[in-house]
Amino acid sequence: MAPSAVTEPHHEGLTTFPVKNGRLLKEYGDLSNGHLSPEARKKTEFLLDRHLHRSFPVVESAKGHYLHLTDGRTIFDATSGAAVSCLGHGNQRVIDAMTAQLTTGVPYLASTFWGSEIVEKLCKELIDGTEGKMSRVYLTGSGSEAMEAAIKLSRQYFYENNKKTSRVNFIAREHSYHGNTIGALGISGHVARRAPYTPFLMGNVHHISPCNAYRQRQDGESDADFVAKKAAELEAKFQELGPETVVGFMMEPVVGAALGCVPSVPGYLKAMRDVCHKHGALFILDEVMSGMGRCGTLHAWQDEDVVPDLQTIGKGLGAGYQPIAAVLISHTVVNALLNGGGQFIHGQTYQGMPIQAAAALEVQKIKREENLVENVRIQGIYLEKRLKALLGDHSNVGDIRGRGLFWGIEFVKDKNTKEPFALKMGIAQKVHDTAISAPFNMTMYPGTGTVDGISGDHVILAPPYNITKADAEYIAQVTSDVIHQVFG
Repeated sequence: MAPSAVTEPHHEGLTTFPVKNGRLLKEYGDLSNGHLSPEARKKTEFLLDRHLHRSFPVVESAKGHYLHLTDGRTIFDATSGAAVSCLGHGNQRVIDAMTAQLTTGVPYLASTFWGSEIVEKLCKELIDGTEGKMSRVYLTGSGSEAMEAAIKLSRQYFYENNKKTSRVNFIAREHSYHGNTIGALGISGHVARRAPYTPFLMGNVHHISPCNAYRQRQDGESDADFVAKKAAELEAKFQELGPETVVGFMMEPVVGAALGCVPSVPGYLKAMRDVCHKHGALFILDEVMSGMGRCGTLHAWQDEDVVPDLQTIGKGLGAGYQPIAAVLISHTVVNALLNGGGQFIHGQTYQGMPIQAAAALEVQKIKREENLVENVRIQGIYLEKRLKALLGDHSNVGDIRGRGLFWGIEFVKDKNTKEPFALKMGIAQKVHDTAISAPFNMTMYPGTGTVDGISGDHVILAPPYNITKADAEYIAQVTSDVIHQVFG
């Protein structure tokens, strides 16, 4: 009997490849980016690229879920870039909205002097998305900038109430990533990213362990007991620092790049917020990667209705059509500003540009009008089911976790002991390189440091919100075949 082919009729232009019993036939051998043609792996000469000794495939154009390379290949974008392009590429409605704003002659305004109706409309849309549980929006140009703003705003909240406030300490989590600017990196607990800049990082940030059930929960330990243990750890850190010195606690509801889509255990968000509020500190959520619909609710905190005091959002806000992020601010914090100095002592040149707002507003309208967040939930359930069916028993797949259309696969050398592969093996990068190579032609988002900030490998799948069930099946099947190709 001839081997089957992994293909869907609507995936026109994608290379199909023969598999047998869900595994790629061995005839393809070892694949890596090394086989790509020179024009598809062109090194930059003038751009300071992310890696000076690595060349990258060159994208010529993109449409929908597909990237078109200069070597003629078509790549299925199963990661939305870096979990950004949630509507896919080349959405005409967003392009038209941006064009309309450009034709007004006002792509940019100095927010120090002028107001903008399109910016206000976007902010209203965002507050409506919280059902009025948040009060105002502060717009920025990136997730890192949003985190910097949140750091300063949280401190100013206490400063407005007491100019001699003793609240100077932040608590965050180990193995976390909140941005690459100095303040955001200081909050982060990502060992490798922090290492070169440690002397510059804030000394008033203190870390506790993350909520990683796969790595930390004891056999037979219930959600309630696990959460209680985590809350006790946060309480102990408050007591160690002095409760009256803590500004706030910062975390991702679903940890993105640092750990590979590790979701909070049910009840964890509420327990951590309760500890913060018990001591008058702020509860701050970083939803730059996990928010704006990515996890099956518009905001990840809405899954359990645990409203934060401050929240950063980003990637799914502009969907890659404009660089835009934001801080959503609670009524409590806004009231402190209104009753205090009446301003946020912060600002940047390119904050709240009308062209950014036009793109982001149209992105939010499309999500709402096409019911895409609900589609994320539905397709996410199916994607989880298929990934676990195809890979759950694989000896080198330790964990498959996530929520909505935000899924991580952690790789292990030993499934029983959860021992990771050696860092020098570059497992996550090898999986990525294999995935984007022919005949697979699909993106996967690689990550390392999953175990302790240095060792451990994972990949992330974060497809656009408008995928179909057939797309989800395709993603799961290709993912399975890539992993079987790499590990056997």
